[in-house]
Amino acid sequence: MNDATDIPALMARIGACARAAATELAVTASDRKDAALRGAADAVWARRAAIIESNAKDMAAARDKGLGDAMLDRLMLDEGRISAIADGLRAVADLPDPVGEVLAEWDQPSGIHIRRVRTPLGVVGVIYESRPNVTADAGALCLKAGNAVILRGGSESYHSARAIHGCLKLGLREAGLPEEAIQLVPTRDRAAVSEMLTMVGVIDVLVPRGGKELVGLVQREARVPVFAHLEGIVHIYVDAAADAEKALRVVLNAKTRRTGVCGAAECLLIHRDLVGGLGSDLVRALLDAGVEVRADEALSAIEGTVPATSADWGHEYLDSIIAARVVGDLGLAIGHIEQCGSHHTDCIISEDPAAVQAFFAQVDSAILMHNTSTQFADGGEFGMGAEIGIATGKLHARGPVGAVQLTSFKYLVTGDGAIRS
Repeated sequence: MNDATDIPALMARIGACARAAATELAVTASDRKDAALRGAADAVWARRAAIIESNAKDMAAARDKGLGDAMLDRLMLDEGRISAIADGLRAVADLPDPVGEVLAEWDQPSGIHIRRVRTPLGVVGVIYESRPNVTADAGALCLKAGNAVILRGGSESYHSARAIHGCLKLGLREAGLPEEAIQLVPTRDRAAVSEMLTMVGVIDVLVPRGGKELVGLVQREARVPVFAHLEGIVHIYVDAAADAEKALRVVLNAKTRRTGVCGAAECLLIHRDLVGGLGSDLVRALLDAGVEVRADEALSAIEGTVPATSADWGHEYLDSIIAARVVGDLGLAIGHIEQCGSHHTDCIISEDPAAVQAFFAQVDSAILMHNTSTQFADGGEFGMGAEIGIATGKLHARGPVGAVQLTSFKYLVTGDGAIRS
């Protein structure tokens, strides 16, 4: 399968192997899946020096291409991040197996008994860009849910992904499971992506994880069902009833902890009553932290800000930049989010329960937060062990997609010679 010159033939072989592996995984016992994940975690840590060496090749190439600091941060692996990858694999192994869970059961007057039971989706295709940890996260979650997975990583993380994938294969092999359960497409040729989009009958669902261009391409051209992961145009609305200390702590963390993740705050909305007080303090705190603040007219008098343009509303920077504007009330804040947001993650900072309730009821985003850093928009932080992405659509899965969201269900109906009259 190393001959990547004939892309259709390559992908057909990968797909056939994935379907065969999925058939086996659907009836694989939990302890064997968990053993594969723990073995992979051990391998990741044991091979950390080699993984860092592979990552250094990707980092050097990315610098040569002129990638920005935030994108380099998404790509970079060190011992701490490799330890987190290993911990994530073990965390997924420790989760309950969703396969076979009885979601509901009931009896009918006709004499039949019905159970709705979780089942694997089958084969999952994951198309992602620069973050090499997605290789481990996606592989682990799909395996836990009894699915085979075809991974197509971005060219920026090519060497890093291969090194991590080798650890996943080792875990599968040691657990006596087919290595084809987790396959990494062995080419940077974009034709492989085009093939994946049309592999109806082979891939059951596609998960694109990356920028707007990638997700848009998949949504436009895929003939396979898609779990959409749109931009993280994350808003924080600071209400008139906000606690100043909480607001400063949450806003700074939401923007500056890691600027290149999809949960990073991109737009700060400030109630007009806070201008000259807490609102101005928030802007100055961001400036002091090295963040470029693109301010509307009401905030542009603050020294160090940059005047905002219409392009700044609804923009995902993934960088040390934030847009900031003043809104007259909660309703106008909600209106701005509806017009400029991406239905990913949005937050309100307030001590007014009625305002929080209205925000939660009226903002139509996958994740809504109250007095909490938006950097918690992550499957691992939700107790899912990891995530394969954050779905912003409304069908099947929404929000962090973990092992449970990578299952479907079927109905099991039993009777004792029941017939329909």
